Amino acid sequence: MEPFTAGAIATLAFTKAFEKAIEKFTEAALAKMDELRKKIWEKLRGNPNAEQALTAAEGGNKAELEKVVGYLQYAMLEDKQFASQVQALAQEINAGKLQDNNGMTQNNYDNSTGYQNRVDSKNGTTNIGGNHYHYHNSNT
Repeated sequence: MEPFTAGAIATLAFTKAFEKAIEKFTEAALAKMDELRKKIWEKLRGNPNAEQALTAAEGGNKAELEKVVGYLQYAMLEDKQFASQVQALAQEINAGKLQDNNGMTQNNYDNSTGYQNRVDSKNGTTNIGGNHYHYHNSNT
């Protein structure tokens, strides 16, 4: 497996700042995200510009997250041991992604309506959509 890039690592570390994304991870993976974010903070501490970008990224600022990526990329190039540690954490987090096993089913009935159903196994909600088809035979 290819090593994780600084961009992928920063995105995983700050996933909690972007609320919708956290539903896709196990509790263990979320704990590893905290560990990864702390490790990045420790490495970049002392650089006021990096600290400002880190703080803003924690607040959900995607533009500042891009700055964090730059600082992280440089740190990973300069310190191979640090790079290995954050890549290993990113791998553990990625392994904790929840798979979406919710199926889509479409039932079509002749000369009528096609229904498409999706059941979310996590929270039990059902989404139903339909299209009604009208067929006209001009020979009758």
